Amino acid sequence: MKHTFLLSALTLLLAGTGSAAWAQQVYRCVGAGGAAPEYINNTKEAQQRNCKLVSGGNVTVVQTSPAVRAATATPTAPVRVAAGGPVSSDPVQRARDSDSRAILEAELKKAEAKLAEQQKEYNNGEPDKQGIEGRNHQRYLDRVAELKDNITRNQSDIAGLKREISRLPAPTSTN
Repeated sequence: MKHTFLLSALTLLLAGTGSAAWAQQVYRCVGAGGAAPEYINNTKEAQQRNCKLVSGGNVTVVQTSPAVRAATATPTAPVRVAAGGPVSSDPVQRARDSDSRAILEAELKKAEAKLAEQQKEYNNGEPDKQGIEGRNHQRYLDRVAELKDNITRNQSDIAGLKREISRLPAPTSTN
């Protein structure tokens, strides 16, 4: 009874006040000369300015001050990127890159060792039967499938680690 009253009160509230907000149309108007687009909800003004109706989702427009727009509109200096990743002369950044490389290489060694163990246990799709698997063939097949999935996942992890290592800048030698 209590829930029915709350539900009907909520329905009346939404029907009375929210229907106009749900049916509101938003138009996108592109300014002249490549200016930032402007969003309006006045249908007559949108038709006069040849604006297009925005459909397919909610629109959130955040107003900014002219000072913020001017600050964000200034172009920034281009970033130079070498083949191995960003090059930095900052010793702190080089130390971070070196630490990252060491961590990733350690993770790669662990993953490769784990893969070798998994492949040894998998035995080219014919692992040794364990315990009850001699009498329950389905349990054996489930374990074989799980081993194969684990090997595939680990190979994917290794490929990802190698990709991340290749993105790091080349190690610098301190002679």
